[in-house]
Amino acid sequence: MAGQVRLAGILNVTPDSFSDGGRFGSVAEAVTHALEMIRSGIDIIDVGGESTRPGAAPVSAEDEIGRTIPVIKGILEEVPGAVISIDTYKSSVAEAALNAGAKIVNDISGGSFDTGMWDVVAEKKVPYILMHTSGTPAEMQQKTGYINVVDDVLEWLLKRAEAAKKAGVAEVIIDPGIGFGKTPDQNLQLISSISKFRGRGYQVLIGLSRKSFLGKALGYDLKERDLPGSYFEFFCAMNGADIIRTHNTGNALIYRRIAESLHV
Repeated sequence: MAGQVRLAGILNVTPDSFSDGGRFGSVAEAVTHALEMIRSGIDIIDVGGESTRPGAAPVSAEDEIGRTIPVIKGILEEVPGAVISIDTYKSSVAEAALNAGAKIVNDISGGSFDTGMWDVVAEKKVPYILMHTSGTPAEMQQKTGYINVVDDVLEWLLKRAEAAKKAGVAEVIIDPGIGFGKTPDQNLQLISSISKFRGRGYQVLIGLSRKSFLGKALGYDLKERDLPGSYFEFFCAMNGADIIRTHNTGNALIYRRIAESLHV
């Protein structure tokens, strides 16, 4: 049911994320923003300590841990039951975050960048968001040569999900990876075909807010992307997405309330 979609609020604690890098420069500012999202009705706080925008340079696990763990602990000190996901492809960062109280791992690489990731997730018995990408952030936009982007991405996700389950991962959530190794038109194809990802035995997450395809395909600059992004999110929620990962949680709460009022 679209009205039951869960909302994941993005909390970037990085100096260089494409839309809000440096906005939450202190632990206190980041925790305050997270608490605002939780109190407004957001279900999941997705904490990330490394920018994964196209062309981004990697950061060390130590830096990522230093950025994210104090924020996770700060949130849980105020709201012990908060559901926090850690946005990382590094197993050591995931383990540190889970030990600090995070309850979900969100891996942009689907386990392809760090072979130890699935062992950590399996040991901790937490849900695992498995996202599709064609390569590292530095190279992925040069790897967009799909035969059929919808079929190719879905096949990759299902194979990786099956492998993760065999490795002991208890719960897999699949994410087609909007903006990660796709052209603007390919992103639009994936969104329009989101219903094909439903009913495969896994919940589906979509993250598309403020991404560059909104500018390249439709002509919106960064400051104009929230409203059209919310329309796309609502479409996904109505057509099979179980979780929407978003920057603009205010808009997301509005369209979820509308869906609930329509009983759809």
